[in-house]
Parts: sequence; C-alpha cells; structure tokens
Amino acid sequence: MGRAELNLADDEQLLLAAAYVSDAQYNRNIQFETSPQAVRLYKLYNHWSTQGITYLFILVDLFLGLFEEPAVYLLPLWVTSTVEFICLLMFSVRLLHFSKVTPTKVFWKDAKNICVIVTILLTLLDMIVYLALAQNGYPAVRWSRVLRPLFCVNFTESRQLRRAFRNIRNTLPEITYVFVLFMFSVAVFSLMALKLFAKRKLRTGEGAPYFSNYLDVFFNLYVLVTTANSPDVMMPAYEVSWAYSIFFIVFIIVNTYVFMSLFLAVVYNDYKKHLKNEVRKLVYMKHRKMIEAFNILKMKNGAEFVVPDSRWRQLVKLVAADIPSSHRELLWRVLDDEQKGYLGRESFIGLADLLNIQIVQMKDRVHPLEKCMPRVYRSTISRLICRMVVHRAFRYTYDVIIIINAIFIAGDEMNPLITKAEWAFLTLYLIEILLKLYAHEPRAFFAKFQFWNWFDTIIIVAALLGTIANTALKSSGGYSSQQILDIVFILRVLRLIRIIDSFHRFRILLNTLVNLIPTMLTYAGLLVVVYYIFAVVGMEAFKGRIHFYGVNSSNPAAAYCGNPALKGSQFAALRYCRNNFNNLPSAIVLLIELTVVNQWHVLATGFVMVTHLTARIFFVVFHIVVVIILINIFIAFVLEAFFVEHSLARSAVETAIEKKIQELGMGDSVDHPVGSLVEVMETSENDLGNTDDSNLKSRLRFRIASIRYKTVDALLQHMFEGELKPEDEIPTMEEIDNLTPDDFPQKPQTFDNVT
Repeated sequence: MGRAELNLADDEQLLLAAAYVSDAQYNRNIQFETSPQAVRLYKLYNHWSTQGITYLFILVDLFLGLFEEPAVYLLPLWVTSTVEFICLLMFSVRLLHFSKVTPTKVFWKDAKNICVIVTILLTLLDMIVYLALAQNGYPAVRWSRVLRPLFCVNFTESRQLRRAFRNIRNTLPEITYVFVLFMFSVAVFSLMALKLFAKRKLRTGEGAPYFSNYLDVFFNLYVLVTTANSPDVMMPAYEVSWAYSIFFIVFIIVNTYVFMSLFLAVVYNDYKKHLKNEVRKLVYMKHRKMIEAFNILKMKNGAEFVVPDSRWRQLVKLVAADIPSSHRELLWRVLDDEQKGYLGRESFIGLADLLNIQIVQMKDRVHPLEKCMPRVYRSTISRLICRMVVHRAFRYTYDVIIIINAIFIAGDEMNPLITKAEWAFLTLYLIEILLKLYAHEPRAFFAKFQFWNWFDTIIIVAALLGTIANTALKSSGGYSSQQILDIVFILRVLRLIRIIDSFHRFRILLNTLVNLIPTMLTYAGLLVVVYYIFAVVGMEAFKGRIHFYGVNSSNPAAAYCGNPALKGSQFAALRYCRNNFNNLPSAIVLLIELTVVNQWHVLATGFVMVTHLTARIFFVVFHIVVVIILINIFIAFVLEAFFVEHSLARSAVETAIEKKIQELGMGDSVDHPVGSLVEVMETSENDLGNTDDSNLKSRLRFRIASIRYKTVDALLQHMFEGELKPEDEIPTMEEIDNLTPDDFPQKPQTFDNVT
C-alpha cells in the first residue's frame, strides 16, 4: 500500500472518530454505518443547513393551517395541496438520507422512522380522497392535519421533544391509578350531591334547575376542582342553609388540595425516575461512542493503548473547527494533566464533556483613547473619572435615578413636566453609557456575555430614537403617532428592569431563569404539538358555530354570537364571541384560555349549547391532558432543573478547567486594568498554535463564561451527575437502547439522602 493510500485511510479513520466524538458531544444516540461514504453522508445529515431546511419545511407544513378552510386567509386548494406535497417530498428525501447512513436492520426497527413513513402515506391518501370529493362537490374532512405535528416529534433532530413524550408515556401508568381514584371520588361526591339537592327543586342564578341531572352534577363538580366556578356553584345551596357549605368545603379539600397535590407528587417522583433512566442511557451512549473513537485512534505505548498529542489535535480541529488553537491548547492541558504527550482511555473520554463547557478566551487590550491621547487618558482627572465609574456609589446613584424615573413614568405622559423630565432622564442615561465606555475598553463593554450592557444600550438608544421621532412628528404637523408612543412607553418601563442587576439575589434568580430557557423550550414545543392537534380537532368540530362581528357591529346577531342557541347565555352575555374555532390563531388563543382554567366551564358550555352535550368530552379531555398531566410534568422538570441551576454548583469538568486555568496563571482574576479584557476571536493575528506556558500567560486569560450548558442534554446530565457513574464495562449500543429503570438498583430512601 502506497503512502497516498495510507494517508487516505488515516483521514477516513479520523473522520469516523470525529463522527463518534461529535455524537458524544451532542448526545446523539444514532447508530450509523462506518463506511467512508456513509460517514460523509452522516456528517452532511447532521450539518446545521440540512437540519435547518428540515425545520423550515416542518414549519411551512404546520403554517398551512392558516390558509386552509377554516382559514385566516383562504388560498386555493391546489396551492395548499401543492405546498403540502412539496413538504412531504422533502420529508421523504430526509428520511431516505437517514436510511443511507444507518444499518438497514436498525432503520426498520426504529419506531420513529415507521411513524414518519406511515404519516406520509396517510397524508397522501387523505389528500387524494379530499381532492376527489372536493372536486365533485361532496363534503370532506382533512383528518390528516392532526398528524402534522408528528413530523416535529419523529425526525431525528427532535430527540429532546421525543424524550419528553417518551417520559410522559412511561409516567402515565402511575398517573392512571391516581386519576382513576380521583375520578371515583368526584363520582361519589356527585352522587351524594344529586341525592342532597335534586328533590329540593333549587334554581341557579340563571333560572336553570340546580343539580337535577347526574352528568351535569359530575361536570360542575369536576369544574369546581379547578376552582373555575367557585363560589357560584355553591351559592344556590348555601342560600338555603349554611350547613350545605360543609359538603363543598370537604369536596374542595379532598379533591382540589389532596388529590391535585398527590398528582404532582406522583408525577414528580415517577417522571424523575424515568428521566434519570433516559439520562443514564445518554451517559452510557456518550461513553460508548467515545470508546469507539478511542479504539480507532489508539496506538500501543508500552503495555497500554493511548492517543498521541498530534492525533488528538487533528481530531479536535475536525470536531470543533471554530475554537481557537489556544483554546485547544487549554483543553489538552486539562486532559493531559501530567504532560505525558498522550492520553489514556479515561482521559480521552472526558473530551466530550470539555467541549460542552463554555470558556471565554480573553486578551489584554489598550483603550482606543489611550492609544490616541495617552497623556490625557492617563492623567489624574481621567483616572479619577474611571475610578468613579467603577465604584459602587456610581451604580447606586443610577439606581436612585431609575426609581425616580419610575415615579415619573407612572404619571400622565401628556403633562409637559413629565415630557421635560423624560428628556432629562434620557440625557442622564446617555451620560452613564458614555462614561462606562470611557472607563471600559469598548469591546470588553460589548463582549458576548455582557448582557446588561447590551440591554442598557439598546433600550436607551431605542427610547431616544423613538422620543426624537415622536417629537419631530408633533412639531411638524401637530400629529403624534400612537404606535411610536406605545413603543416609547414600553421602552421606558423596560428600563426599570435594570435595577434587578443591582441586587445580588435578584440577579441569581434572573440568571437561573434565563439559563433554564433552553430546557423550557422543549416543553414549549411539546405544548405546541398538543395545542395544534386539539386546535385542528376543534376547528373540524366547531368551525362556523360561533361568529364574531366586530367591536362596534350593529348587526343584531352580534348579541348572541350569530347563533340563536346562545340567546340569553352567559357565553354571549360575557361577550365571548371571539373565542371560537373559526381559524387556527383563534383556536390556539382559546386553548390557552382553557389552560388558564378561569371561566373554562363557560367556554365549554357555550360550545355545548351550539352543538351537543358530548362536546364536553373535548374540553374535559383537553383539561386532563394539558392541565393535569403536561403542566404537572413541566412543573416537575422545572423544579429539578431549578434546584440544580440555583445551587450554582459547577460540575467536576468545570472545576478541572478552572484549576488548570489558575495553575497556568491565566485566570481573569489576575490583576489587569479595568475593562481591558475582550473576547479573542480566531484570526490570523491571534491564532497561537502550540504555544508554551510563558507565551500563553503573557497574551491570554480564560474564564468559564457561566453555569450554562450548550445543550439540554448537558443540563440533564448535570442534574443527576452525582448518581450516574457508569461502570468500567459500558453496555453495547443495542443494550443501552433497551435499558429500563428496573435495570438499576434504587438507592434506599433514608432521611439523610432525601435531605
């Protein structure tokens, strides 16, 4: 074999190892073919551009609901059908691409691939049938629209969303037992209520019979569990005798407080157990893939196998091409702590975790004013100004200004004094920003992670431009744009958020919430999927039943929402006509209102009046799925994640990096001029290559950006870090996929470990 062939084989082995490491870094649990062509196709499959195109067509497919009957803006049938066919074609191409990179047996055993194929085929069948019926004038229903969210869940990119659904499915058995017991309790109380009140011929405030029908009693008591109809449902009986209130008080205690709390407890305990199993599988899969990469790159060194320095650097350049060489040097120093020039298996496995830690690379910079006017900038007065700006008294002064500004914001904006004061406050804020830019190096002030500096500047500049524009309009023709005024007022209020940064505890809480946003987005996506399905079902069941005629409509039908069945109803009296299923946005807004649960029984009763009593099933099922199950699971996850984030505890990997940074003398705690550190970008002038310690110390400093994770999977792993310690023998990929919570011994519950 010639040298060229050897180099080619070596490059192919390096690409394969890079694919394994990349999978470990981003916790992809895909089993792919290892041939050179398949590896290249796999790299293309995971590229951000192909994933972005997939997401784009998923969104287009979902947004078709805006233009189909019932529509916000109705497009011709052939247009929407053509667009949907193109989307299905792109989904098929994506699936075909995936089939080329995975073993055939694995592809056909994967339930998500089967689900996508079946969904595409059913959608095509529905499109053909619907087009045929519509062209011949027959009524038809596009039932396959409820399947569209399945594309969001079942493509490989949506593994977090799929994991959330899988955990919900695994949690359902335990929830079911509690739910059956809860429904039995409501049924028993309903029977008691029927026997107590049916023969007394009581009437509600609207004149309807009170608790005379078992199904109505059951529905009203179920609503009472949500507190939406309290105390209205109790009043007819309470007016007769105060003793009847005891029945409702006992019902609320048992069902609202005891059972709903039990729901949350069961969901939290069971969901955490299954989530831990999922995370354990992630950890095992990550270690398995890193071992595969190690086995590809390893070389014999005495009695052990190792990965040499040169091979490691080539690998990291392929996996993380965007990080500078000095950053790579720091990672190598962390892994090769004893400076042997090679890595053993355990050290090599740590690379995936290292790549998920956000490290800010910094470099000393001279302030531009110091370059232009060194004598002036270094003068006594200039230094005094800089010390004044960085002193906490400066910050406290502006906190007081913000509080005074809040008092003026609450005043009448038409008052000339308020207008003049606003200009004064804007001037003070601009002076603050200019002084900070004078004291701090501009690139350090606007560095990537300087959120509050960016926030202040954008808010102040936008408010200034808006105020100038509004003043110019008024002075030119006596006209004031209400839209511009609204924007200016909102910006003024947002300015008050700055004061949060001045209080340490507030800042910790806010940063914790910000750090949780990526994980919350997973559950936001889950809610979008559920909302879309219920919205489509609701549109097919209730479209055109209720009409909204506008705010100032003179049409007599506006008084009863265009449906005589609603005459004299509470639904029409409360002017709920806009709460309908006549298009997708209206349906989503209505479902959000149902999630809040306030007055949800009035909304449900309105749709029952215009359709049939069985319409209650739709609303009760929605409440069970979203409010009782999904919201409780969301609360369980946020509780666990919040505990981790709020504890501010760094992982073992982060600690190792910090230790190495301090050992090398490159921490940002080293004394340096205020504001002289800026983030270093990878350019030809600062790519340091393989530098020695002295060069690194003289030119760069590092710090861990924040306790924040590049991926949701990294946060999940950190949540259970203390309990997840894989054994030396990692299971195979097939065995990992089949792991269950029962495969691992549970730690016995004691007071100490619970605490």
